[in-house]
Amino acid sequence: MPTVPSLVSPTLARGRVLAVQGGVVDVRFEDGLLPAPATALQVLWDQPQTLILEVEAQLDASTVRTVALQDTQGLARDTAVLDTGAPVMVPVGEALLGRLINVLGEPGDGGPALGPQVPRRPIHAEPLPLSRRRAVAEVFETGIKVIDLLAPLALGSKAAMFGGAGVGKTVLVMELIHAMADTYQGLSVFAGVGERSREGHELLMDMRDSGMLAKSVLVFGQMNEPSGARWRTPLAALTLAEYFRDEQQRNVLLLMDNVFRFVQAGAEVSGLLGRLPSRVGYQPTLATEVAAVQERIACGEHAAITAIEAVYVPADDFTDPAVAAIATHLDSRIVLSRSLAAEGMYPAVDPLASQSRLLDPAVVGAEHCALAREVRETLARYRELQDIIALLGVAELSPEDQQRVARARRLQRFLTQPFAVTQAFTGKPGRQVRLADTLKGCRAILDGAGDALPESAFYMVGSFEEAQQKGAA
Repeated sequence: MPTVPSLVSPTLARGRVLAVQGGVVDVRFEDGLLPAPATALQVLWDQPQTLILEVEAQLDASTVRTVALQDTQGLARDTAVLDTGAPVMVPVGEALLGRLINVLGEPGDGGPALGPQVPRRPIHAEPLPLSRRRAVAEVFETGIKVIDLLAPLALGSKAAMFGGAGVGKTVLVMELIHAMADTYQGLSVFAGVGERSREGHELLMDMRDSGMLAKSVLVFGQMNEPSGARWRTPLAALTLAEYFRDEQQRNVLLLMDNVFRFVQAGAEVSGLLGRLPSRVGYQPTLATEVAAVQERIACGEHAAITAIEAVYVPADDFTDPAVAAIATHLDSRIVLSRSLAAEGMYPAVDPLASQSRLLDPAVVGAEHCALAREVRETLARYRELQDIIALLGVAELSPEDQQRVARARRLQRFLTQPFAVTQAFTGKPGRQVRLADTLKGCRAILDGAGDALPESAFYMVGSFEEAQQKGAA
C-alpha cells in the first residue's frame, strides 16, 4: 500500500469521528499525524461490539476517510477513535480448524473466543515472489471423474465454478474438501462472501455432520454485514491459507463463494468513497482489486494453495467486466448445468462448457488430451441429435449415429458418481475414482466394450469394472 511518510504517525494517535455516511466514516486527527492507508482504527464507543475502521484515503492534512468493517448504527460524531498503528489482523493457526469466524476473527459458531495466545497476521500481504514459487505442474486429482477428465486442476491453480442455486454446488464444494483432506492430507479454507445466513448455517451443519469440519476453517462476511466486511473477507481467508502453506507447509484448498459478491462489495465501497464509476457502473479499481486477491493464490516451494471459486454471471453475459476481470486469472472453468441436474446426472458438470488450460499434453499427457477430445466430440454429436431424436426417435438415425448416441448416453451416465458427503442421504457409499481408472473406463466405452451392458449399469458407479459387475447382476 502507498504511504505518505511525512504523515505517518510514529506513535499511536487519537482522533474523533467527523462524519458518518453509512459504512464510510471520516476521522479527524487534530495533531496532524495521520495513520497510513490500510491501517486499522478502533472506535472507542459505548456499544458492546467492537467497531474497526480501515483507512482508505487521506483527505487533507488532518482527516482520513475510512471503511467500517462492522455496522455503524449508533455511531455519533465526535466519538473517540484510536489509531492501532497496524493493519487489520486475523488469527491464524491450528486453533482455527473447525471454527467459523468473521473478517476480524470473531467466532460466529457459538464456540469460545480465540484468546490472545493465538497468533495473528495482517490481512494485507504481497504475493509470493517468483523466486519462491513452483510451476503449476502437479495435477490435483479430485477423484471426481468428469472434472479430472475434462477440466483438470493442478496444485496451485485457480478454477471457477459457475452455477446457480440447486445444481449441487455446495455438495461439490464439500466433496472437493473431502478429496483434499483424504488424498493430500491438506486443509480447506472456505470464504463465504455475501452468503445468506441460512446458507452459512446449512454449510456449517452439513460439514459438521459429514466430518469435514475438523480439517476446515470457515470465514464469513455475510449478506447482512456492511460492504467493508464483505470486501475484506477474501483477504482474511487468504491470510489463513498462506499461513498453513508457508508456516506449516500443508496443501490448502481455498473455496470462495461468491467472488462476484466480492466485486459488488468493492463497487459499493468505491461509491461510498466518492469515486466515479467506470464501465457498467463498476469501480475504477476493479482489475486491481481482483488481482490483489488472485495473485496471492500460488504454488509455494513446499505446498500450494489451490482455489475453487464460485462466480455468478450476470444475465449469463461472460463479457461482463467483472466476469472478464476474474476470468483472466483462471486456469479452469467448471460449469454446472441445471438441465443435467434435472435429469439426476450428478455431479451436474456440463462436459462441453467446462474447460481447462491445464488440459495440455505437457501437463496431463497426450493420451489424456486425445481421450478428452474424443469424449467431447461424442457428447457434442449426441447433443446435436437430441432434437431429431425427440421428434423422430432413435430408430430414424443412421446406424453410425445410433451407435454414437448409445455410447454417448453410457458416457454421460459413467461420468456421474456417488459422493462420500452424500452417503448419509442416499445410502450409497461414495466413490473416489483414480484418474487412471477414469481414463480406462472412458476408453472402454468409446471402443464399444460396454455396448452389451444396459445404460443403468453405468449410472452412479466408480470404475468400469464396477459397471460390468452391476450389469451382470
